[in-house]
Amino acid sequence: MEIDKLNEEIKKCKKCRLYKTRTNAIIGEGNRNAKIMLIAQAPGENEDREGKMFIGPSGKVLDGLLEAYNVSRKELYMTNLIKCMLPKYRKPKQDEIDTCSDYLDKEIELINPEVLVPLGHYATDYIFKKYFLPLPSKQEFYTVYGKLFLADNRKILPLQHPAAMLYRPDIRDEMEKNYHKLNVLSNNCKWYPLCPMRIFYEEGKLDRKWIELYCKGDWERCIRYQMEEKGEMHSDWMLPDGSIDEKLRRY
Repeated sequence: MEIDKLNEEIKKCKKCRLYKTRTNAIIGEGNRNAKIMLIAQAPGENEDREGKMFIGPSGKVLDGLLEAYNVSRKELYMTNLIKCMLPKYRKPKQDEIDTCSDYLDKEIELINPEVLVPLGHYATDYIFKKYFLPLPSKQEFYTVYGKLFLADNRKILPLQHPAAMLYRPDIRDEMEKNYHKLNVLSNNCKWYPLCPMRIFYEEGKLDRKWIELYCKGDWERCIRYQMEEKGEMHSDWMLPDGSIDEKLRRY
């Protein structure tokens, strides 16, 4: 398979300085037919030694977050932006990102997930630039975490890296809320088969973004879903964000 050839190339890579200080170049792992791909920054010491993804302290945090919301590693594909450990956990240099991101680009192409989940600043920064999404300022960067974006045929859900909870236990509640969305994105809204949004979309009267971001995306944020769950009446032409589309009213 093409992904196996790519993995062999990654294992033997000597394209940048990091090969001199690594034990293993870490290849992606998990479900090759995954709907969701997690993209971390780089392997740590434990991962470098054992040659596997997320087996150190941050891996235990990740497993706890996934288990809490009935998401299995077997459902996901996990990889890194940088395939080799960064010495002394330093930040990646731009030339390292430029060189190594070619591998990530190929992984995305071969796995072809519906949802990309960059973990932490550098992975998110790279994915946003790759898909031409506007990035907030450094001070406001945290505001993208837990929000779903649509670019081309990809959904993008930036999340805090699990390691963040090791250094800041006070953000546990926020991270749990955000990681819960991995479970949400694993399934379509249960009301979608009966929803007027589906009908309007299939008839060419509704922009695809509403379907991808809500019905097949973060449907818990959908006002229609929330009202349906409470048994509250709502009009057929109310959009998922709660606004009224007068054009739909006229159809």
